[in-house]
Amino acid sequence: MSAGERPLTERSATELAGAIRAGELTSREVVDDHIELLERVNPRINAVIWKLLDEARARADAADERIAEATDPDSLPPLLGVPFTIKESFCVEGMPNSTGCVARRDFRSAETAPTAQRLLDAGAIPLGLTNTSELTLWIESENRLYGRTRNPYDSTRIAGGSSGGEGAIVGSGASPFGLASDIGGSIRVPAFCGGVFGHKPSVGLVPLSGMFPVAKGESTRLLGVGPITRRAEDLMPVLRTLAGPDGADPLAQEMKLGNPGDVSLDGLRVIVSEHASFRPISRELLRARERAASALAAAGARVERVSMAKISVRRGVEPYLATLADGGSITEILAAEGAEPLTWRSTFRRGGDHTVALRMMLSAQRLTDRLPDKRNQRLIAAGRRIAERMQEVIGDGVVLHPPMPGVAPKHGRTVGRLWWAAEMGWFNLAGVPVTQVPLGLNARGVPLGVQVAAGPGRDHVAIAAALELERVFGGWVPPV
Repeated sequence: MSAGERPLTERSATELAGAIRAGELTSREVVDDHIELLERVNPRINAVIWKLLDEARARADAADERIAEATDPDSLPPLLGVPFTIKESFCVEGMPNSTGCVARRDFRSAETAPTAQRLLDAGAIPLGLTNTSELTLWIESENRLYGRTRNPYDSTRIAGGSSGGEGAIVGSGASPFGLASDIGGSIRVPAFCGGVFGHKPSVGLVPLSGMFPVAKGESTRLLGVGPITRRAEDLMPVLRTLAGPDGADPLAQEMKLGNPGDVSLDGLRVIVSEHASFRPISRELLRARERAASALAAAGARVERVSMAKISVRRGVEPYLATLADGGSITEILAAEGAEPLTWRSTFRRGGDHTVALRMMLSAQRLTDRLPDKRNQRLIAAGRRIAERMQEVIGDGVVLHPPMPGVAPKHGRTVGRLWWAAEMGWFNLAGVPVTQVPLGLNARGVPLGVQVAAGPGRDHVAIAAALELERVFGGWVPPV
C-alpha cells in the first residue's frame, strides 16, 4: 500500500500537512478521522485525559478557510491543519497542568509553554492533553487523579511513562504526533511500548520552560523536550519547530540542526554496546538489535562491538540519581502544592492521594538526602565524567542499545525496580540525542525496538538511522 492509499490515521503529519495545503484533503476531514478513532480507543487505553475536540473542529474549519483564501500556499505554516496531542505536564493556557498530582486538580495554566506555542504557531491543532505518571517520576503512567494508561497493543501491559498518554495515543493511530519530555526515558519508554518513534534531543536544543514540575540545578542536564511520532519522517520537522532559545531557559541555545537526508550511512560507525546493561536483556530484544545492526550494515555502515563496562549503566545509576535529586525534593514539590505531608508511616500505607511508584521514589530520595553533600557532589562529578567518556566513544557514529530489559511489562511490575528505566537513563546522563525506533512486533503482538544514540548536536544522524530502519522494517504497525 502506497503512502497516499493509507487511511488518514496512518499517514505522517508531514504528508497530511502537504495534502491539506495542496487542497487534496481538508483539515476538517483529517481532524474528524482522528477524533473518531480517539473516541473509539480512548475508553480502553485512557491516554487523553483532557479533550479539546470541539475546539479542534473549530480550528480545523478556520484552517480550511485560511487555506482557501491563501494566494501562496507555500507561505502557510508548515503544520497547518494537522492534529496532535500534548503531554499534560506542559502548560497550555486555561488547561490543567497537574501531572496527576491530586493537590493540583483545580490548577489551570495562565500561559502556554514556548514549545507548545511553537506547534500552535506552526498551525498544528491540539486534540487534547495526555496522561502522565504522578509528577512525571516513573515509567508507568498512573496517578490518583486520572487513573492508569494502558498499552494500545495489550491493555494488561504498561504504556510507559512518564509520557505514557502520548505513546499510547500516537501508538493507537489517533494522533500523528505528540509533545513530550524525557528525564530518564520518558519519551523513549512510551514510544517503545507504543511501537512508535520518539526522540530525546541534544541538551540545550529545545527550551525546558513551561512545564511542571520545574527542573532545577544539575537535573536540567538530564531533561529533554521532543516529539513522539508514528512516522520517522516527522521527527526532524517537529524537532525544528521546537528548537531554539526562548529567552527564559538559560540552557537553551542556538544549535545548527543537520539534515537527515544529507547523512550517508555508507561508512557510518555503528556501535553495538556490550557489557553495558544493568540487567540481562531478553533474547528477543537482542535479536531485534542484531537485525537493526545488519540492516545498517547492508546500507554500508561499519558495525563494531564495543565493551562499555567502564562507562556502563551499572556505574551510572548512583550518579544519575544524584543528578536527578539536585533538581529538588519530592517532599518540597508536594508541600508547595498544598499536599498532605508524606511521613515514613504514610509512605507505606495503602490508599491515599499518591501512587505506590511515587512513594517508592520518595523513599529512595530520602535515602539519598541522608548522604553527605560532598558524596552527592562527587557522584554528580562522576556523572559528568561518564558523559564525557560516552561522547568520546560515540564520536561521529551511533550506538545501538536495547530500550529496556524486555518488552512492555504487565501493570505494576516496574514499581521499585529501577532497572526497568536504567537502559534509557544512561543516555540522559550522557546528554546525547537518542531516537527510539520500532522494529515490529513479537509473537505476542507486543512492540520491539532499539535506541539509536548519536553525539551531541548530531540529532540528524540518529534520525537518519531511524529513517533507514523504518524503510527496512516498516516502522509503526497499527494495533489490531
